[in-house]
Amino acid sequence: MNTIKDYKKEEKNLYLPKTTPTLIDVPEMNFVSVIGKGNPNEEDGEYQKALNIIYSISYTIKMSKNGNETPEGYFDYVVPPLEGLWWLDGDKEWTAKSDFNWSSLIRLPEFVNENVFEWACNKVRAKKGISTDKAKFIKFKEGMCVQCMHLGSYDDEPRTLKLLDDFIAENDLLNDINEERRHHEIYLSALTKPADSTKMKTVLRIPVKKKT
Repeated sequence: MNTIKDYKKEEKNLYLPKTTPTLIDVPEMNFVSVIGKGNPNEEDGEYQKALNIIYSISYTIKMSKNGNETPEGYFDYVVPPLEGLWWLDGDKEWTAKSDFNWSSLIRLPEFVNENVFEWACNKVRAKKGISTDKAKFIKFKEGMCVQCMHLGSYDDEPRTLKLLDDFIAENDLLNDINEERRHHEIYLSALTKPADSTKMKTVLRIPVKKKT
């Protein structure tokens, strides 16, 4: 019987951390990414369009098993959860969501390379009429980070971020958010918010470095 690879189950250290902070070394992975700016809640806004692009590419690659152009080394898998890197320009505060910069990401399996990615983008353009010009194939090695599970709505994230900040300070680490390393979130709940927001699960991850 063929098995279907599920990254969430096989790599629980990455996707199912505890609600108390832990230190983790995140390895290199493949992603499809779209970078943009603006309120993620805006109906038919840039963020929603970005999600449409990365999900279309991800599922085109997954379902290639049903056609005659299956990539070399293909294995069946569960499409990993949506992820996001977030940052602001300059010294702005996290108040106006229209100021948010983001990189929307979905992990891609190891058999995906530039050629497979380009093939998937062409398929999405041809079959769905969706422009994939903003989509990028990236290899991303995040390195040393502190993370934990946040339970609740996105607006309640500051209380969990406080736990991460305290852990960083207590373990002789430094917050290493910069132009290359960003505030990172992994969305384990459905994109449509549940009636009970306390059931929402989001991995919050902060890049760190050791004090010198």
